[in-house]
Amino acid sequence: MDTGNVIKSLAESLGADYFGIADLSGARDFILSQSGPKIAAYPTGITMGITLLDTLVELLPEQERNVAGLLYRHHAYDVVNAALDQMALRVANVLQGAGYNALPIAASMRIDDTRICGPFSQKLAAHLAGLGWIGRSCLLITPDHGPRVRWVTVLTDAPLAPTGTPMENRCNKCHACVDVCPVQAFTGQQFDKDEPREARFDAAACDRFFKAVEKRTGVPVCGMCLWVCPHGRVKQK
Repeated sequence: MDTGNVIKSLAESLGADYFGIADLSGARDFILSQSGPKIAAYPTGITMGITLLDTLVELLPEQERNVAGLLYRHHAYDVVNAALDQMALRVANVLQGAGYNALPIAASMRIDDTRICGPFSQKLAAHLAGLGWIGRSCLLITPDHGPRVRWVTVLTDAPLAPTGTPMENRCNKCHACVDVCPVQAFTGQQFDKDEPREARFDAAACDRFFKAVEKRTGVPVCGMCLWVCPHGRVKQK
């Protein structure tokens, strides 16, 4: 069994619902500007995702009731992120054992409070691996679960074949995420890899809202753009 199949089987055994391998070479300049030369040196990203429970996501409109926010934050954020981090570490260990360099990127970590970004864009790897497209919400949208997936990435120099290419945008004329945002953080503009994030998303406004919610309720939760996306909504019988 080749290395790609070995790590795919491992990821699935650890609970991954999504698995992909991305060629990062075309995004090197973007990665370099966000993360620096050490991160940008890796040519390949292994992306893994866990689908969020619909029952948790459907609590989001009631998040001001403290129990709803607490349940969502715990299970759909803290627990899932921890599972993803463990998954990434195990995959990185296997790659290192096979003689390759591998760097797990934390599922949720901020490195810059000014730019409001992490050490690497998880959705970038998933997008390049062909698992979804970037929506107007700036979230990675999958065809079957919409944005109701959390992601983790392992960067590596292992010679792994990409599993896909960027998926064509399927948002069409939908503006549900734009309309539902409590601070109008989205401009409604479609994703364009050659334009800065600011053309689509006011990350600072979103961040201020989270801090205000945390001050008021003790739980920094919003997620309304994730909840409302029709590609992830539970179909009512």
